[in-house]
Amino acid sequence: MAGTDVTGVRVPRLVDHHCHGVARSELAREAFESFLTESDTAAAPGTSFFDTQLGFAVRRWCAPLLDLEPHCPPEAYLARRRELGPDEATRRLLSSCGISDFLVDTGLPGDLTSPRQLATAGDAACHEIVRLEHLAERVADGAGSRDGFLGGLADAVQDGARTAVGFKSVAAYRYGLDFEAGPPRPAEVRAAADRWLTARTPGTRLAEPALLRHLLWSAARTGMPIQLHTGFGDPDLRLHRCDPLLLTDFVRAVRPTGCTLVLLHGYPYHRGAGYLAHAFPHVYADMGLALSHTGARAGAVLAEMLELAPFGKLLFSTDAYGLPELYVVGAELFRQSLGRLLTEWVDEGAWSAGDAQRVAALIAADNARRVYGLDRTPPGRPTPFG
Repeated sequence: MAGTDVTGVRVPRLVDHHCHGVARSELAREAFESFLTESDTAAAPGTSFFDTQLGFAVRRWCAPLLDLEPHCPPEAYLARRRELGPDEATRRLLSSCGISDFLVDTGLPGDLTSPRQLATAGDAACHEIVRLEHLAERVADGAGSRDGFLGGLADAVQDGARTAVGFKSVAAYRYGLDFEAGPPRPAEVRAAADRWLTARTPGTRLAEPALLRHLLWSAARTGMPIQLHTGFGDPDLRLHRCDPLLLTDFVRAVRPTGCTLVLLHGYPYHRGAGYLAHAFPHVYADMGLALSHTGARAGAVLAEMLELAPFGKLLFSTDAYGLPELYVVGAELFRQSLGRLLTEWVDEGAWSAGDAQRVAALIAADNARRVYGLDRTPPGRPTPFG
């Protein structure tokens, strides 16, 4: 698939700037389907999660890679997957994506491939993105006191800045994006740490708003890029509090630190993310999760992002998690959608062919390489936690 001249404009190899590991073991049907949805409940009676735009896209784009006809029945697809086994299915799927670099958020639980394993299966390079909330929870597990926790957290953020290419925050899940913009006062941080550590049991997630802000500002002061979840996700979040426009005051406040903010996903607020990328020099955006879940309508969503956002401010990602199929779908929907859009604009005379090809390269890989300094970063380094 890599670089295929789909509709006239050639989309080059991709840098997936936001993704996750995939399951290493065989998945039963229910477990497989759980990765096709953001819902935490069963599908509607008489249907399955294959009956979604994402489910249809898996059968369209992944079936041929497993020696099946496009749009084959889900039962045939899953049977062939079991026949091949998880290792071979993962190798076939990942190696077909045309992805040169995986920037892996290592903060999700489960029996998932490591960044190195993902890169080996996909014949690509890997780089780590440190999830801030997970980092704090790991530090808390070994901290004996509040001061030990806060000191350890400061050291861990600095270590992350040395060993990874960026940070990620899921404050949208843990609180919402309508948090206070400025850095919390030291007394406020200490009081929040006391509350959280006192009430904390193993597995308790960090949701103290002052500590979430402290993490964001600690990461921002390193000058490293920070990815922020915005827009839709699973039922843990409240969607109306995940509109990226709620970040406007934070965007203004954090600008002097020199960090770059990368707004992930955005849907259905993706036009707002495009506006912020347009208005502020340190803000970038991607379409990751939105394109995979909108499937046959991905081109319409991508076109809306290209309305206002500067072309040097958009990045490609899959946000793939659990299934290697999600890498295939994310890459192919992006490649097909961008190729068709740019070719249409060239054919209309709105764009030159040279400009279209240059923009395709920017969004596919070059913007991510610049934002994360990938050409200065040795690929495949281990994560801070091994």
